[in-house]
Amino acid sequence: MRAWERDGRDVGIGALTFVDHARPDGLVVRWESRRHRKHPEGAAAAGSTWWAPRARGWWIAVLFAVGSLLFVLGAVPAYASAAGARWDSLTFFAGSLFFTSAGFLTYREAVDAGPPAQNPAGRRFFVFQPRRIDWWATAVQLAGTLYFNVSTGVATQADLAATAAHQHVWRPDAVGSICFLVASALAWFEVCHAWVAWRPHVLSWWITFVNLLGSIAFGVSAVAGYISPATGQLRNADRANLGTLIGAVFFFIGALLLLPERTEETGDPVPLPGGDSTRDLGGLSGTMAEPLDGPGS
Repeated sequence: MRAWERDGRDVGIGALTFVDHARPDGLVVRWESRRHRKHPEGAAAAGSTWWAPRARGWWIAVLFAVGSLLFVLGAVPAYASAAGARWDSLTFFAGSLFFTSAGFLTYREAVDAGPPAQNPAGRRFFVFQPRRIDWWATAVQLAGTLYFNVSTGVATQADLAATAAHQHVWRPDAVGSICFLVASALAWFEVCHAWVAWRPHVLSWWITFVNLLGSIAFGVSAVAGYISPATGQLRNADRANLGTLIGAVFFFIGALLLLPERTEETGDPVPLPGGDSTRDLGGLSGTMAEPLDGPGS
């Protein structure tokens, strides 16, 4: 028996965050999108929590952490004054490259966790999986990092014209911040199965929560950092800098929390939370028959 109760939460794109499954012994267990991606069935966590260079999840955490630290460093006024504008800009650009590397690995993590039929043998680097919330979250996040590459890369050039700074520094920064905010919101919904949830005992809840706060801070920074196409002046340089600093600190915390999440104990199966896990599914509607490792959502 491989019956699934379609009981997951849908964000409006047909992408479920969890599915409850009735086993032959009557136990109802829960498949969760993030847990499936971070802890593939039958795969043991390689290495220790803090040192595992052969594990992709470890590299995702480390690359995000390094990128975040570089953004923190670049946003510290004392560093900017001591290093000079060009080296400060290069610090942000380097941080954006670490973000992109981590974002790509995260995207590949989501793609590889998808149904094998959509990507046989994992041969394609880029695939389209619109019915999976983790695909949307990681794809949008990756796009955001690319916009940050453009913004921080152009910002390293000296004597930019006001219109060039507006179009090629501020605009991609604003779009990248929007992408991060959307991706963080989707990741939050994936973990919480709702837009509002209080689950401080769950590590993934903390990860998505601090990343969401970081994305909000980056959004504030983008608004405050509006560059006038007429004068080239920032709307509020101090607030933009503070937003970047706070956001990068939150991202750094979220990156560090990815390390213990990778090696946390996850029993299999996961009993249905909040009640009797042997309930009868016979009278429930909306089931789908698909294998445990790929409900296609």
